[in-house]
Order: sequence, then structure tokens, then C-alpha cells
Amino acid sequence: MRIVFMGTPEFSIPCLDILNNSNHEIVAVVTATDKPAGRGKKLKSSAIKKYAVENNLNLLQPEKLKNQIFIDNLKNLNADIFIVIAFRMLPKIVWNIPRYGTVNLHASLLPNYRGAAPINWAIINGEKESGITTFFINEEIDKGSIILQESIKIEDKFSAGDLHDIMMIKGAKLILETVNKIENNSVKEIEQDVLTKTFKTAPKLSKDICKIKWNSSAKSITNHIRGLNPFPGAWTTLTNGEINKHFKIFSADISNEIIGLGILKIINNQLYIGCNNGSIRLIEVQIEGKKRMLAEDFIKGNIMINNYYTL
Repeated sequence: MRIVFMGTPEFSIPCLDILNNSNHEIVAVVTATDKPAGRGKKLKSSAIKKYAVENNLNLLQPEKLKNQIFIDNLKNLNADIFIVIAFRMLPKIVWNIPRYGTVNLHASLLPNYRGAAPINWAIINGEKESGITTFFINEEIDKGSIILQESIKIEDKFSAGDLHDIMMIKGAKLILETVNKIENNSVKEIEQDVLTKTFKTAPKLSKDICKIKWNSSAKSITNHIRGLNPFPGAWTTLTNGEINKHFKIFSADISNEIIGLGILKIINNQLYIGCNNGSIRLIEVQIEGKKRMLAEDFIKGNIMINNYYTL
């Protein structure tokens, strides 16, 4: 199969790598344009661009996906199939080009958790299981017919980062199996409309969504924290008189200590915050202007911590 691969972040690399080392041919790699990053605003290449350059693959970086020169280049490649992994929404003029269609890998068991942040929301909502899905792209986002799916158990201590890394590896194997099935004409498509009508969505994560609501249960709050670790991070505001500081919590566990709602308290050199049915014990945190650190180290560097409470 002649493949055009489209992707941007590190999550896409195992899929590109497994295809590049298979009997299929990567005729082009499409990724985002270089973007300014860091304090120096130097141009930074995507993870997929770095891989493509290192492996001497044909690289395309269009600014606009409807650009006629880009469209003509894609058509001239005479690809059998397009594979899209964590890229961007494609216009029909692009995904309709290859004769076998355009396939996407989604980090959930569709139709559950359609949207931009399926890994995060599965953990935030306390799911015990998620998975990965390959499907054909059509006019509606994440609603094309399903090709293959694989379930993944979510362990109690999993963060979004843990689930991301497992899906990244399993997704590569599922993509190769999908391409092989399409080549062998052995795909049995499943229309999503025939599956359950009740499902959860995975909208883009906003700053307000990431804010911790301390009147929630300890279980809900720890799930919220796990689901936003390592990025973008669950946050609250520490306040002491007129001093307000942005405070991220990356890991915590449930505690039986009874503490006032949203109150910080040190017990035996451990840091706790009260919620509506007990409290949580903080494990890894980050105060505004500082790096991530263990809660014990945060306590050592903040002698006034007992005068703070959360907003």
C-alpha cells in the first residue's frame, strides 16, 4: 500500500515507525509547520518532522490544507490510503483523495469520548476501561465507520500520561493491522449509529475545566488530578491576604483526615487539602514561578503555608 501519513506530536511516531518498517511504502509525511517556541521564540519542528527528516521521508508542511498546490501534490503521489494520527481536521477535498479512503486512530472506544481530549476525560470520569479505535474519516468529526477496536484497562493509579503511553504503543499495532486488512479487503465496517446511543464526549480542555472544585468528593478530585497529569495540570489558587498564587497539583491520594473545605493543613510533614467528604493528600505539586516538586519539598520552602487557603 502507498501511504500518506499525517501527524504532529510524539503520540504519532510509533504508528509512522511501524508502517515505515513494514512492507508498505510511506510516499509522504504531512505535518504542521514549524512554530516559535520557548523564551527565544526559535522555530521548533514537530516530533513527526524530526522523524521524517531522520528517515529521509518525503515531507510536506502546508500552512493551509485547501491550498491547490498542496492538493495537487497529494494527488500526484497516487497514494492508496491516508493515515491520520493526532493531526488536525481535514477538509473533504483532502480525505476524499485516496481510493481506499482516509483512516484515523482515535484514543477511545468510539462512539464513546468523541472529541479532542478522550484520554483525559476517560480518567477524569473515573472509567475503568477505555481503548483505541481505527475508523474511516467522513464529513462528521469522529463519526466515521469503525474498522478495528482494542480495549485497555485503566488501573486505579493511571494518569493521563500513563494511558497516553500505552495507547501510543498499542495504537501502532492496530494501525498496521488496519492497513493490512484494508489491503486484503477483509474489513468489516461497523457504523457508529448502530452502537449505543448513550455515550460521553471529550471536549477540549479549558482553563476553567482544569480548575479543581473543592466541594467535590475526594475521589472525584483525585480522578480530576490524574486525568490532567502531566498536561495541562489540575489547578487551584492559593491565597494569603492580598497574595494569590497559581498552584498545580499533579498527583494526590484520598485521605481520611477531616479538614475544612479548601483548607491547607500540614500533618506529619504531609500536605492535605479538605474537600466535601474528607481530604486529599498532595504528592506532587507546582507553585507559580517554580518547577514541579514533591509536596514535602514544597512545605520546606513555604514556611507560611498554614496561612494559605484555596480559592
